Amino acid sequence: MVLQELGSRISKAVATLAASSVIDEKVLDALLKEICTALLQSDVNVKQVANLRNGVKKRVNIQELAAGLNKQRVIEKAVFDELCDMLDSGVDPKKLELKKEKGKQQVVMFVGLQGSGKTTTCTKYAYYYKKKGWKPALVCADTYRAGAFDQLKQNATKAQIPFYGSYKETDPAAIAQQGVLRFREEGRDLIIVDTSGRHKQEAALFEEMKQVAAAVSPDVIIFVMDGSIGQAAFDQAKAFKEAVEVGAVIITKLDGHAKGGGALSAVAATKSPIIFLGTGEHMDQFESFETKRFVQRLLGKGDVSGLMDKIQDVIPEDKQPELLDTISKGNVNMRVLKDMFESVLELGPMSQMMSMLPGFNSELMPKGNDKQNQMMIRRYITIIESMTDKEMDTTNIKMLSEPSRVNRLARGSGSTPAQVLALLESYKHYSKYATQALKAANLPKNLKGMKGDVQMNPRQMQAALGKMSRALPPQLMQQLGGVSGLQSLMKGLDGKMMGGLGGMGK
Repeated sequence: MVLQELGSRISKAVATLAASSVIDEKVLDALLKEICTALLQSDVNVKQVANLRNGVKKRVNIQELAAGLNKQRVIEKAVFDELCDMLDSGVDPKKLELKKEKGKQQVVMFVGLQGSGKTTTCTKYAYYYKKKGWKPALVCADTYRAGAFDQLKQNATKAQIPFYGSYKETDPAAIAQQGVLRFREEGRDLIIVDTSGRHKQEAALFEEMKQVAAAVSPDVIIFVMDGSIGQAAFDQAKAFKEAVEVGAVIITKLDGHAKGGGALSAVAATKSPIIFLGTGEHMDQFESFETKRFVQRLLGKGDVSGLMDKIQDVIPEDKQPELLDTISKGNVNMRVLKDMFESVLELGPMSQMMSMLPGFNSELMPKGNDKQNQMMIRRYITIIESMTDKEMDTTNIKMLSEPSRVNRLARGSGSTPAQVLALLESYKHYSKYATQALKAANLPKNLKGMKGDVQMNPRQMQAALGKMSRALPPQLMQQLGGVSGLQSLMKGLDGKMMGGLGGMGK
């Protein structure tokens, strides 16, 4: 997860409230001391930390709290609100989300210092919108850095996005203009222009940015910033905002640096809206930023709404009821399992997905295991693809486990018999628990004909939760925090699954 260490320390500090028999000023001061120390070590400005501490103290007056009020919840709410205030730029990032309009072509220009990850971020941004149905294209107007066009070409080819650039032309404004004109003629609805960077803020950089902006007339200018610079981000964001009309900020390199919290709070202090975070080098390590969702994850409260958005991006809306129907009837064959595996790969790193679950302790996730997990899933997909149609459509595990069949599948997929048997064990696990959990949720028999949410009264919901808790693996239930954690997960689905799992089909 983004800022994992900072989030872990803050959530641990808040969790100490539950262990305290009496919550008084002494407990509150100890909590605030731990939170403030964690923020300072993440390079958050001292004044901002002091403001947060004073804000929580102002919101929570232990002596004046009415009898019967849950002090723990009051304090948690105050900490949550103050963290949101510290990271909020005052601009709703949803308003900056690109909206498709028939016949409209949008031009987005990227600016930033050299080494901030600007070129990679351009491709991630294009790929993000490509998955949402846009037709993006990339233009390399960076003539300052050697190899910039080669890097963009390589990234764009990998993401299967058309690109434009020149090895001969030295005028970035001319390249930008030619590229935008070409992709407008080709009917591309999102044209992204990558501009030159510099080692520092200098007049030549700002002048070049103005020339490129004048040549392509961008709908929005996005400033890409290196998150590892910490609170120094304040001066950088302010300088760029004054030089050109920066509409939004993307902060990169937040996956492994202690100063990420300082960068986030510093940019927010300039009132520049943060819209995305770069959390790694891979294409899918790119997250939209929304203050409340981010703070929820920071405090270990999860981001179920964000997780559901990702799932709905991966699984087509018209296929969701059909998939649930198949699983609930126990018809999980290898073909269905392959579809599930492919969806998991498209969702992104497993640790990132798990951090969106309420109550999930990111420290329990083995470090560096995302790559191994993805390699294992890809191997399983290869084994399934080497099966005959009959084998892919059967639910007869005994037939699939025949030694001669296992050996043939191993040879056909370049795997070992042990790896084929491991796939079959995974198949038994997934088919059993997925079917049991959906049956326990009392879904209608025919999900295909379902319209709207299936309403449950509180008693039915409690009964369904009880059945689901018994159907799910004990390790998973423990990780979710028992029945209460499962209930929090269901409530967090924000209407998409609450009231029976019907909303999945929306």
